[in-house]
Amino acid sequence: MVVLVGPMGVGKSTVGQLLAERLGVGYRDTDEDIVAAEGRAIADIFVEEGEPAFRAIEKWAVHTALAGHEGVLALGGGAILDADTRALLAGQRVVYLSMDVEEAVKRTGLNTARPLLALNPRKQWRELMEARRHLYEEVATAVVPTDGRTPEEVTQAALDALELKEA
Repeated sequence: MVVLVGPMGVGKSTVGQLLAERLGVGYRDTDEDIVAAEGRAIADIFVEEGEPAFRAIEKWAVHTALAGHEGVLALGGGAILDADTRALLAGQRVVYLSMDVEEAVKRTGLNTARPLLALNPRKQWRELMEARRHLYEEVATAVVPTDGRTPEEVTQAALDALELKEA
């Protein structure tokens, strides 16, 4: 299994799908699992029930996926906030896809589907990264910068960093 972590908008879903194709394995995204299980958008869960309720659902989704998936798994940006989740990631091949704030703002903009960036995206993204960067680094087997790179280049860098061969 290869697990992708990193902030919102970094390209975990896109790179995850490419990585799965190149490795000849399945792809799974815990955000998609949550939407399917809940029957509503993640932004709606945040608005209707609040972040703590969403994080509990996310923890269940991540733990379920880690137990039952053997391919490439993309985690939501905040999944690493949970200590139990970080403990489960120990011993896994985890790639932290990183990017700087300017790239993040370009990619996420004022997208209202990202509730944690709704008011001041640049400031809020910086604050999120200050709170999360060390956690991404803690769980990572490899760090792959995405700034100025195509999804294909990031995918190749992840393969190289993990020393994995294509199927």
